[in-house]
Amino acid sequence: MREQCWRPPAELLAAVDVTRLGRMPVRGTCILGSVVRIALAMLAYIASASALDNSVPSALSSASPAATSAAAKPAYPLKASANNRYLVDQDNVPFLMVGDSPQALIGSLSQAQAATFIANRLKYGINALWINLLCNDSIGCNSDGTTFDGIAPFTVPGDISTPNPVYFQRAEDMIRLAATYGMTVILDPIETVGWLNTLRANGVARAFAYGQYLGDRYKDFPNIIWMHGNDFQSWRNPTDTGLVQAVALGIKSADPNHLHTVELNFLTSGSLDDPSWAPIVGLSAAYTYYPTYAQVLKEYNRPKFKPVFMVEANYEFEHNPGTDGGSTQNLRRQAYWTMLSGVTGQLYGSFYSWRFPREWQTHLDTPGICQFSYMSQLFGTRNWHDLIPDQAHAIVTEGRGKFSTIGSIATNTYVTAARTSDGSLVMAYMPTVRTITVDMSKLAGITTARWFDPANDTYIAIDGSPFANAGGRQFTPAGNNSAGDGDWVLVLEAAARPK
Repeated sequence: MREQCWRPPAELLAAVDVTRLGRMPVRGTCILGSVVRIALAMLAYIASASALDNSVPSALSSASPAATSAAAKPAYPLKASANNRYLVDQDNVPFLMVGDSPQALIGSLSQAQAATFIANRLKYGINALWINLLCNDSIGCNSDGTTFDGIAPFTVPGDISTPNPVYFQRAEDMIRLAATYGMTVILDPIETVGWLNTLRANGVARAFAYGQYLGDRYKDFPNIIWMHGNDFQSWRNPTDTGLVQAVALGIKSADPNHLHTVELNFLTSGSLDDPSWAPIVGLSAAYTYYPTYAQVLKEYNRPKFKPVFMVEANYEFEHNPGTDGGSTQNLRRQAYWTMLSGVTGQLYGSFYSWRFPREWQTHLDTPGICQFSYMSQLFGTRNWHDLIPDQAHAIVTEGRGKFSTIGSIATNTYVTAARTSDGSLVMAYMPTVRTITVDMSKLAGITTARWFDPANDTYIAIDGSPFANAGGRQFTPAGNNSAGDGDWVLVLEAAARPK
């Protein structure tokens, strides 16, 4: 039986005319052609709204929780929650960031191609896109920074004090397109892999002025989070950091309303590794090619913490030197370790969707993005924002494996677990088959226990469930999951105690 990802609700099908839509060729293992056409119908319906209208289409209001969380438009701009642990919209609705990383979108795609890409990602529940405002050959665009059709970002090449209005209108159109579909844009104003030398040549004053220009131009687009850096290996050099921060401060001087974050260095880092960014950023970006729980928990445990998201780890179809690569099993480990370590969300990445090589359109519906959507549905239909990481091993008391701050993802056995504050939910991710012991007294009442297969989005009931919330209980999966791998998610759900 073929795996299938999220299906739109019946109410949505009645609200749109599928017969008016054209055909879009799709290849992949997860999505049937009918689902693609339905997703396009959904997009056509949503797109009839104003680009920056934050209202929720009525046809989606009765959708399942997973569909609603993916398709409803948040009331942007995003902000930190009252406890500073996760993001919320302007109505204080928790925002689970489920993102992709089309970094080269502005430079490499036409408006129509971008719409095709965003339409595809929406059906997987994607609600955030990392896009670089400037793009050269370091990330798959033209070496001179022009778009695929020859539009230059600056009227004087290399002079960031001469922004080309035509180029930045193109970028504006892309941001508006994302807003039409309810997606936030994690926008890097001048990423540091390909453009740091340009910043060095221009100096602090021009960097600040460039930031002011951007802040003034895009301040009224509520669906933006500003992100700085990108493989910023030289952030310990105060001159380089001063240049990047000058852009950030220029933006903030004209636009105080949007969150900022920064990606520092590989192989592992967090935004607040550099304390000089603390007054600027409102969102911490974890970046690692090691077991992801370690860097996320480092950010989570900082004395002056901020909401944290996983900005980058291994990408599907890539295997960088010194890393384990983006196999589907590694991608699942990264995703579930991350979600049970206190994040507000994370970004997926693929070789084909960050650089957009010629064959990108035939590599959209892949196992990695399909299984990423399973993760988002699993957590998005539950109180993910109230999950507290089990760092003291008070929940999973035995069989938890070895915690490692560095080293291989593929051989790591650590179980990440988390519990909601009211005891209604415990979740534990096991990367390998083994027996674990759970202290059932941490649950609020009689508990339903199930295994969730992260490879095919199915649940398996556990014999004897429901269980009393007392004593220690052992749980052992019957064997490998549907993909032949050993990873499972234990889901324990109980009625919350009366307040």
